[in-house]
Amino acid sequence: VRDGSTLQLGNVTYRLDGIDVPTIDQFCIDEHADSWTCGIEARDQLAKLTGGKQIRCDDLGPDPSYKKRRIGVCKIEGETTSLSQLLVRNGFALNVEASASGRFQADEARAKDDRQGLWKGCFVAPREFRAGKKDGPLLGAACRSDRDREIREALFPEDLVMPASCNIKGKY
Repeated sequence: VRDGSTLQLGNVTYRLDGIDVPTIDQFCIDEHADSWTCGIEARDQLAKLTGGKQIRCDDLGPDPSYKKRRIGVCKIEGETTSLSQLLVRNGFALNVEASASGRFQADEARAKDDRQGLWKGCFVAPREFRAGKKDGPLLGAACRSDRDREIREALFPEDLVMPASCNIKGKY
């Protein structure tokens, strides 16, 4: 598992089809108004789902974003539900179908109603985060309009602090 939507099987890297997942460096706000690393949690959720299990991916072709990566519909061996659908159902991915039918819309609506994963707090859609759109819509059960500025400052920190365990040295 590389991140919340990417896994490697042998020498092939797949991005899970039909979903948008927080990037590793994305922050979200929890139901107590504390920021948390939802991108790391999304990766950990995928690792938990796949841990020690046989995974099979149906290859849908090259990823238009990254030519060395493939798009895949990936499932745990013997299961009928895709990993994409499980991540949406657990609230750690958004449905991103181009068509109005959206395979995972019902799963996303249920996760939102049940305040699962990302939906328990406040966040911006991962595609908005990647694009640096600080004015995108806030999503989730804990978004308070009277705290808009503070929420956006927490979701898009100006000065990212490196963890103590990160020791990057070199000439700049």
